[in-house]
Amino acid sequence: MGQALSLPFKLLKTTSDFYGGFFHYYCGKGRHSPYMLGSESTFPYLKPIKTDDSETSLFKQNARIHLCTLASAFYLYSKPHYRKQSYKEDLVDNLRNVAIPGTGLPLSMFVRSKITALGFVLTASPLCSLVSSMHLWLKTGFKSSISKEYASRLLAPNDWFNYWRMNCRVAGMHALLNNVPPGYQMENKWTFLKQGNDLGVPISPYLDAPAIVVKHKNEEGGLGIYFYKNATEGGDWIIQERIENSAWVSSLLPPNPPLSTFRVITQSHASIDLEKEAQLEDITALSCVFRAGRKNAATDHDSILFDVDVNNGLIRGGTTNAHWYKLGLHNILPGKCDWRSFHGEHETHPDVEGLQVTGKTVPDIKGMLKLVEESHLKLCPDVPFVGWDVVLSADPKVPVCLLEVNLSCNFFRGTFDKKAYLDFIDDALVKLQDLRLVADKNKTVFKPNCI
Repeated sequence: MGQALSLPFKLLKTTSDFYGGFFHYYCGKGRHSPYMLGSESTFPYLKPIKTDDSETSLFKQNARIHLCTLASAFYLYSKPHYRKQSYKEDLVDNLRNVAIPGTGLPLSMFVRSKITALGFVLTASPLCSLVSSMHLWLKTGFKSSISKEYASRLLAPNDWFNYWRMNCRVAGMHALLNNVPPGYQMENKWTFLKQGNDLGVPISPYLDAPAIVVKHKNEEGGLGIYFYKNATEGGDWIIQERIENSAWVSSLLPPNPPLSTFRVITQSHASIDLEKEAQLEDITALSCVFRAGRKNAATDHDSILFDVDVNNGLIRGGTTNAHWYKLGLHNILPGKCDWRSFHGEHETHPDVEGLQVTGKTVPDIKGMLKLVEESHLKLCPDVPFVGWDVVLSADPKVPVCLLEVNLSCNFFRGTFDKKAYLDFIDDALVKLQDLRLVADKNKTVFKPNCI
């Protein structure tokens, strides 16, 4: 009874911390002073104390970083982005196929203006957090804590979407305030392949023919014929043979699967101080996920996401984030869209009865992680995060290769050393806030410098 009576007060305290913390970094002291860590932080909410256990300390750190980077999105909003003319344009593009599960409404609807985006953050964040905490309480048979889940969802969200957006905001700030370091060019698929090839990075092979002609087998009269000029000759098309999964990867997949890659995330401490020469020890592989493609899917964006232990290559339980990509108002109806998914929901591939995936071990995981760490050093040590799409292929000439990179990357539900990740972002924000204050003082006008 006492817990029920105290619940509204706990929820109000959490909501107050959210609004106070957000505006602290949006327009308060946190926006106009250096970003300090620990007890020296200007952040007046959730202050660390000596009696905090490791879980509480990590929660407070996560909350501070989340609210700081969330507020920074509005600083970035109208400013140039490394991929687009503005952060807003990149935000709209990236959210056009993403919806809060069960709503069916693309999130791009709410970020087309700064005012609607701000209104959405201030209203939808607490509302969705409350609904999510109530849903989990019902889902667990009234065993979960509503107040604790509400605080997690609102102040220190640990879902894939919020980690993705946090990475995007850090990358956006870093590129803007450092005048788009050269490493950001790697997001251009052709630049990545060309430079990777020049530096001895095992990239996916591409054809060197000037162009190709594709004809329909039954069309005539000049119809059904298409010409593609190769990027090698200044064209817009990268022309490659289809890469096939290795025999080991194929053994974990259904018939007619897509190319199924491993998403590995690396972070670079060398990106914080660009004047220092980068070393291999500056690069850390954080996570690995096996994207086990679905039957008849074109790509592994339609897949089951199996977490991989980076210490030994053991494949853990699988899950999905497909419910975040269900658009259309019919997804509001009961049974049309799951509201959440849980880690470890899948041990077998759902398209083949009894096809065990969990418990298998990725061959030479240490070699895979070393490859991406070395590639981060060679290609883009000046970029904070890189998401690598690693292929174990059937081609004996390139048994392991890198398909492409993503610099505003997401973990695809993979687990990682959260403390190492948050400490890195804290260190990055210290430097980025110093650069932002200098830009404020100099009244810097940022000009587009897209890759």
